[in-house]
Amino acid sequence: MQWKGVIERYRSYLPISSETPIVTLNEGNTPLLFAEGLSEKIGLKVYLKYEGTNPTGSFKDRGMTLAVSKAIEDGAKIIMCASTGNTAASAAAFAARSRRLKCVVIIPDGYIALGKLAQAMAHGAQVIAIKGNFDDALRIVKEITDNYSVALVNSLNPYRIEGQKSAAFEICDVLLNAPEFHAIPVGNAGNITAYWKGYQEYKRLGKVRTKPKMLGFQAAGSAPIVQGQIIKKPETIATAIRIGNPASWKQAKEARDESGGLIDAVTDDEIIQAYKLLAAETGIFVEPASAASVAGILKLHGRGYFDQGHGDKIVCTLTGHGLKDPDTAIKNIQQPVVLNPDIKEILKEIGL
Repeated sequence: MQWKGVIERYRSYLPISSETPIVTLNEGNTPLLFAEGLSEKIGLKVYLKYEGTNPTGSFKDRGMTLAVSKAIEDGAKIIMCASTGNTAASAAAFAARSRRLKCVVIIPDGYIALGKLAQAMAHGAQVIAIKGNFDDALRIVKEITDNYSVALVNSLNPYRIEGQKSAAFEICDVLLNAPEFHAIPVGNAGNITAYWKGYQEYKRLGKVRTKPKMLGFQAAGSAPIVQGQIIKKPETIATAIRIGNPASWKQAKEARDESGGLIDAVTDDEIIQAYKLLAAETGIFVEPASAASVAGILKLHGRGYFDQGHGDKIVCTLTGHGLKDPDTAIKNIQQPVVLNPDIKEILKEIGL
């Protein structure tokens, strides 16, 4: 059967009616890959939910298909978001796909990866950079969408969460149950909220027997939930989770507490190590924020967290593709050797 997007696949689990005009890029149905090397390191069966294969290269498409479809149903002509990059790219793409919506994006000047900015602008979004951080951008967007006929498509929009929960459904459909642990990067905290909602719904409906412990990971320089306070000037190489005051802070804590899991912090060094490991040992190229989930489980393994024998499967969400942030890749790879066009020189270089 041809895949037609998350709304078509999970329609009965979503707030969709026959009147909803569906805007889709056939998002979802992303790979769940078994990671042999990581499994050997951790001592559990580690699976990687690679959301970088979504149409715009990140998990945001799952929620955006629903948010944009409902915005049109409600009569919106303009959608708007604050973004560190991925939301902007997704909103712009779905607005373009709709052929009837204008997309306006507010970004923090100098704090967005060029790959994501290029996407938003290529899709025709009106991009405005402000002198401030993501939290300043979100405050402005909330004020505008509260007072004018403009639809908010950040994760504060409940339809975003509804769409994003589909990733949990897909995992359960493949594994035929929920994993014992689910590790995920935490920025604005909508994704951990959405996954937990999805797992809860599948359990309530009898589709799975258990629910996972949710393991969220923030960047150490941008870890307001871990520190228990707003971070006014968050800093991290992982731009997608450089957020000092998460919109879904309360819901993320609920996911942590209700699941018996945790939310911890990983350093930029730990993130980059995991980023390189994923590329070199699993064949998966991710943006730095994505690697926070793998950095997190490696850190927990070092502390003996998984030695308690509570299950054998862990899923790590990899939120976005590596081409989202080419600058980080360029800075962290070995430059190619330059040789003469001589076969002997080349054979010597490769050890033949």
